[in-house]
Amino acid sequence: MGQRMGKGTGLMVDKRNRVTSFDVAARAGVSQSTVSRALSGSQTITDATRTRVMEAARALGYYVDERAARLRRGHTGTLVTVVISRPGDGPQQINPFSYALLGSICSAAAHHGFEVLVPLQAEEESLFGHYVDRNQADGMIVIGTTANQSAWDYFRKIGETGQPIAYWGSPLGDLDWISSDNVQGTRLAVQRLVEAGYRRIACIGAGELRQRQFTERVDAYVEAMAAAGLEPILVPVEPGLERDEQGRRAIAGMLASGLEFDAVFAVCDAIAFGALDVLRGAGIAVPGEIGVVGFDGLPAGELASPPLTTIEPDFATAGTLLVEAVLGEGRGDNRHRVPVRLLERGSVRSPA
Repeated sequence: MGQRMGKGTGLMVDKRNRVTSFDVAARAGVSQSTVSRALSGSQTITDATRTRVMEAARALGYYVDERAARLRRGHTGTLVTVVISRPGDGPQQINPFSYALLGSICSAAAHHGFEVLVPLQAEEESLFGHYVDRNQADGMIVIGTTANQSAWDYFRKIGETGQPIAYWGSPLGDLDWISSDNVQGTRLAVQRLVEAGYRRIACIGAGELRQRQFTERVDAYVEAMAAAGLEPILVPVEPGLERDEQGRRAIAGMLASGLEFDAVFAVCDAIAFGALDVLRGAGIAVPGEIGVVGFDGLPAGELASPPLTTIEPDFATAGTLLVEAVLGEGRGDNRHRVPVRLLERGSVRSPA
């Protein structure tokens, strides 16, 4: 009792005991060392022998402990992507852009044969970044909100230890970082609005100094407006609020003050979503009366009313660059600009 006959063989396997490589060796008619080499991919094993070992392993339900095997070879086969959030925020408050970027990171990591561990971190007293030196991961990628300065300071110090780490859109100027081509994207946005005949183009997002990418977009907007012979209209946002609420309050203030504008360039899609909500509630036609362009290329923009025209970064390239930077396969300097494109939807009218 408790034993069964191995199908098609005289090998008796005790179900109460875990199947071992010795059981596989007996079934395949080879040595245990041959089983180890065959299952580890050694080139010293013939295809016929490897096939016989694999069939025996499958028949017995024997599985290699991949994590243990990787550790023996000197790596974990895992990358960690830390998503920084604001203290008190749950997963539902994470910027959708971070989730879109995370998907591209997971895809790129899988292409290189790696799994991805994803911790959400926010509270200063519980920040943790010692995944590499504790053999939990081979490298670390850090993304997320720039509103949590203490978290970015913490992970900057982790990076100073020399372990492999890469950052997306870091607000800290002294870190290796990868981000969207903010200048080119902003030029595309302003150019599209100008071609559609808009002339009083306001930029919502000025004054958000903690967000380095926003600052670059605002500066590029000012330059693009000057190049078009137009006067910039800079609209600040209230700090500490959710991005969509920043957009709502900014556009509501613009309407209440009587500010003359016929288009909006929002420095991120979430701000644009809030602006669209208020414009729709005020009965203002978009894009007929006011055109709106965002920046981030969030899929949720397709569900906006009207669907949001936006600047979309190449997410696949972003994930690849981040993973390659961590794995030491980067192209020299790990400061890279991810290509962007104008994603036409419905919040800007046709060119004049």
